[in-house]
Amino acid sequence: MVDEGMIMVGAGLAVGLSGIGAGLGEKDIGAAAIGAITEDPKFFGKGLMFTILPETIVIFGLVIAFMGIFVLAG
Repeated sequence: MVDEGMIMVGAGLAVGLSGIGAGLGEKDIGAAAIGAITEDPKFFGKGLMFTILPETIVIFGLVIAFMGIFVLAG
């Protein structure tokens, strides 16, 4: 059986690395969305949707972390 400490390290890596990846993607998307909204305010909804999309990666990382903690350690 996997040691409980290694499960916690894996859970931290899942959340941390997915958060870093989403942040790196979101900075470029946010800059482009602000530029598009400056040109035409009708792009606000689309820009908001594209800015929110990378956050789903963090939610997936959190789900994997919870699965690791509660399923493997339980």
